[in-house]
Amino acid sequence: MKKNYFYITSLLFLFSLSISAQEGKDSALNSKFQEQPFENLNIYPNPTGGDRVYISSKSLAPKEIEIFDVLGKKVMQVTINSKELNVSSLTPGVYIIKIKEGDLRATRKLIIK
Repeated sequence: MKKNYFYITSLLFLFSLSISAQEGKDSALNSKFQEQPFENLNIYPNPTGGDRVYISSKSLAPKEIEIFDVLGKKVMQVTINSKELNVSSLTPGVYIIKIKEGDLRATRKLIIK
């Protein structure tokens, strides 16, 4: 288990380095799409063992959700109008979740047990 955790952590680190390198390619383009901080963004429960995750922020606007596995493959894309996100189709593991609400963007780690 410790070995698997080390490999997963290493893959996440490499994934984040890859994203950072890609983001630095074109600063004019990136300034338009830079992450803007969410006020009171909460993703819970995280880690989760259930089939639902709740995403809340100060605004009640619809949220565009993209979820990627540790290899960078998009495994889910959905727009939610409530706080509830159904993750029952995802297998246990570590994921990267990107949330977009209007001009606001955030990227977080999501763990499914």
